[in-house]
Amino acid sequence: MTRHDPLPGYPALDDEERLRRIEAFEAGLASRRTVRDFAATPVPRAVIESAIRTAGRAPNGANMQPWTFVAVSDPNVKRRVRAAAEAEEERFYGGRASQEWLDALRPFGTDARKPFLETAPWLIAVFAQNHGLRPDGTKEKHYYVKESVGIACGFLLAALHQAGLATLTHTPSPMGFLREILDRPRNESAFLLVVTGVPADDATVPRIDKKPLHDIARFVTGEEGAGS
Repeated sequence: MTRHDPLPGYPALDDEERLRRIEAFEAGLASRRTVRDFAATPVPRAVIESAIRTAGRAPNGANMQPWTFVAVSDPNVKRRVRAAAEAEEERFYGGRASQEWLDALRPFGTDARKPFLETAPWLIAVFAQNHGLRPDGTKEKHYYVKESVGIACGFLLAALHQAGLATLTHTPSPMGFLREILDRPRNESAFLLVVTGVPADDATVPRIDKKPLHDIARFVTGEEGAGS
């Protein structure tokens, strides 16, 4: 039976303070954008370690914590990752992707070239553990793996943004090369590659809008007009 402890970390707040805090958090994340132009400015390992620890606090199925984060700053390894990723991207842009998909990407000006994979000081490869391995080598079932790892990635991106770092989520398909280059076991599958660092001085981002609240949320309150 798991021992239970008193719940820490939830101060008594009035509604005004709750709103102030959440609006400040919202305003901070409102400036988060996907960045493709990074400076080569070094970022201390301690910052990346803290961001990964934050990601490791994410809720997950049965507390199996089915993730592995591999943080890479080695220029030689980043060079290998870039070469392998660009090879997959060449196939993607050269015929694997549908025309509809390519049309959706056109406003962002993306192509098979991914120089940011070498320029940015850190690459964080996120692996999903499809199952665990007990000390005797037998399999240990993991639950809600994709959901759990997805939530952890959200925590990771928010933490890196809080540290003033830009991020890019990269998902070349397939991503099997990451497991090979980073020497991960067969029970792990590459889930996401997070590129992070200080944005370049001349970095730009597409002029886009996010959907307003009324397009992404419904409130069921029992009051008149509920669900509208």
